[in-house]
Amino acid sequence: MKKKTYNMLTDPPGRSLLFFALPMILGNLFQQFYNIADSVIVGNFVGERALAAVGASYAITNVFIAIAIGGGIGSSVIISQCLGAGKKGKMKTAVFTTLINFLVVSICLGALGLFLNHRILGWVNTPREVFSDAALYLAVYFAGLPFLFMYNVEASIFNALGDSRTPLYLLIFSSLLNIFLDMLFVIRFQQGVRGVAVGTLIAQGVSAVISFGLLLRKLKGYETDEHWRVYDAGLMFSMVRIAVPSIIQQSIVQIGILLVQSVVNSFGASVLAGYSAGMRIESISIVPMLAMGNAMSTFTAQNVGAGQLERVNKGYRMCYAAVLSAGAFLCILYQLFGNVFVSAFLDAGNGSAAFQTGLDYVKFLSFFYAFIGLKASTDGLLRGAGDVKAFTVANLVNLSIRVIVTNVFAPVYGIQVAWMAVPMGWAANYVISFGWYLTGKWRRRWETVGVR
Repeated sequence: MKKKTYNMLTDPPGRSLLFFALPMILGNLFQQFYNIADSVIVGNFVGERALAAVGASYAITNVFIAIAIGGGIGSSVIISQCLGAGKKGKMKTAVFTTLINFLVVSICLGALGLFLNHRILGWVNTPREVFSDAALYLAVYFAGLPFLFMYNVEASIFNALGDSRTPLYLLIFSSLLNIFLDMLFVIRFQQGVRGVAVGTLIAQGVSAVISFGLLLRKLKGYETDEHWRVYDAGLMFSMVRIAVPSIIQQSIVQIGILLVQSVVNSFGASVLAGYSAGMRIESISIVPMLAMGNAMSTFTAQNVGAGQLERVNKGYRMCYAAVLSAGAFLCILYQLFGNVFVSAFLDAGNGSAAFQTGLDYVKFLSFFYAFIGLKASTDGLLRGAGDVKAFTVANLVNLSIRVIVTNVFAPVYGIQVAWMAVPMGWAANYVISFGWYLTGKWRRRWETVGVR
């Protein structure tokens, strides 16, 4: 049976967005399983302190994941627009320029992370009792940073080319491999936090290498007489102009988590463990929302490259229906079964303060997931059109609200302020981005990104 494909330039906008986003949602869920598997395994087989150690590293590692994803998505806007305009040679040049850029960036960031490992943990006030394990986990993570970067950038390139299935299949494989290796090193070889870090590194490395081989094979299928080069400085600057704000947009939540981490850490290891469990559940919950935003970015980029601007508005309206439905479902799910999800990380009978912290986090935030869906969809449209200034400002406002509210009020009113500030930032972000969308100025920005 021939596999059905969905064309973002010709199929109905709602259907093409949905079927493109679904593999991205599943793929991002499996991406989350990397760190979630680490947390579940150490939380159940090593203990609360080990979970707190991984949790202390989680906010830091997610900033680097967000840089990789944001950079890949930002660069892929140019790739999508080249493809939509039928310029396959320029598209190939953009792909290899992206890969070279992020290989260099990832090596530099990995080396910097290894050098500043202990200092970073000190800056966020990591509790003394979990500091050594957190430092060990983070060091192994930084050593494997080039693998993580290259896989995520390669996945963004596949998505830009309209193929969201290949990254999904690779993530399913590598996530299962990661779980197997985590259990092998932790349960069989008793390696604790070191074991889950090494298991994750190996799984990401295998995935990155396989993904690169598949990408090369896919690019060979785009036959063209147009001249193309391995690297183009002009395209690089066009990508940077979109990628940097995209990195800020993608990492804004993670940067916010990192900047409030020192406040959370000051409440002790038990509260940190509960907060870590809540963050893991949040990271799963926002996957459909972020995937719709990323799908909207690719949809917008391809259609503006083809000059079909009215299709962009139709696709944007379909995103609303999807994210509002997902938000309502998640709210009902966590209000009824929030304790079940938290218990996957923590035993309610042992460390009850940690369990209650995680449960409070999950139940409160479940009312507001639609906000990040609306924000992500609107930001995705602006990013895909190459209009990056407005949503950059919006995301900086988002970050500022979260950091300021937490740092000022959490020491006075308690840890719950750390998650109460989250929807405040999401809502402000959406209002600013949506206001800019209504001006219609994004329609004129796409002509300046260097495709035409």
